[in-house]
Amino acid sequence: QVQLVESGGGLVQTGGSLRLSCAASGRTYVMGWFRQAPGKEREFVTAISWSGGITYYAHSVKGRFTISRDNAKNTVYLQMNSLKPEDTAVYYCAAVEMVTMVDLLSYRSYDYWGQGTQVTVSS
Repeated sequence: QVQLVESGGGLVQTGGSLRLSCAASGRTYVMGWFRQAPGKEREFVTAISWSGGITYYAHSVKGRFTISRDNAKNTVYLQMNSLKPEDTAVYYCAAVEMVTMVDLLSYRSYDYWGQGTQVTVSS
């Protein structure tokens, strides 16, 4: 069983930055970040392979967000720069042992989830 705990959310102004962390207990494989705004479906943000050598980003965050991981600390990070009001959401960390590229973007493909951390970007 894998447990995930996110931290680092908060309130920031447009153009600001935040770094989210996801601490995992137990071995994790593919790690992803998703977000969910009120009244909207949970959407894919980014994912990273176990080695960290492969990353994938949603078009809406590419060039602004960076995912990374430190396997020695069992922690995944999401550096968010140039934040926009439309980035406001609850951000969730997720993990899955194996996933195809086709299923990578679907939240239904992930087996483990954190409790979420709120990110609010004010205009």
